[in-house]
Amino acid sequence: MLEALKTTLINVIYPPRCLACAEPTDAPGGLCPGCWRETHFIHGTTCAKCGTPLIGEEAGPADLCEGCQRHPPAWDRGRAAVLYRGAARKVILGLKHGDRLDMVKPLAGWMATAGRPLLAETDLIAPVPLHWRRLLRRRYNQSAELARRLAALSGKPAVVDLLTRGRFTTPQEGMNRETRLRNQAGAFLVTPRRVEAVRGKAVLLIDDVLTSGATLSACADTLRASGAARVDVLVLARVAFED
Repeated sequence: MLEALKTTLINVIYPPRCLACAEPTDAPGGLCPGCWRETHFIHGTTCAKCGTPLIGEEAGPADLCEGCQRHPPAWDRGRAAVLYRGAARKVILGLKHGDRLDMVKPLAGWMATAGRPLLAETDLIAPVPLHWRRLLRRRYNQSAELARRLAALSGKPAVVDLLTRGRFTTPQEGMNRETRLRNQAGAFLVTPRRVEAVRGKAVLLIDDVLTSGATLSACADTLRASGAARVDVLVLARVAFED
């Protein structure tokens, strides 16, 4: 009862606002009606590898989008919570570049709903790491914060330093798939003191946005080389290509 009263008082003093546009909302961590309509939550039949919605396909473990058929990613299964467009894009940019750590709790909730089967079957949760130079500038790794919250929601351990980014890579905005793959090749390694934690384990990789899959594939290759039994990925948003 005291906790409910505390929450009520906080909401009176600091009325809840939309995650995307700061319009008033009924509850903290939500979206206003307009931004809700702009947010494309992924549900129904999806690509088993990358989480892209599939139209007119029957559900099943072999379902793959055209992109994953042409260029199979290095991981086993993948899920995404939303499409990277509209209000969802504004929210993710706020989390990534706007110091909006208050968004971690609701956004991890979106991911937990989308990735429930993967969370149930994983042994440990690990984020895609940032290079130390980028981490110093940004002050936090949004993927690591999401991984910690997903661990709290699922009861599965998060090992936020499982992977290390061994070299600084160029930001990938505007790069095509082949350039992204070259950019990420050899960029990751398993942290030496964590090597034993990987062997024979199912690992769930966490990232904020999946575009070409080059970064996640590089991470998955690194984990497999260190003996991971399975590598799945769970992302907050999937970039859906119109073609």
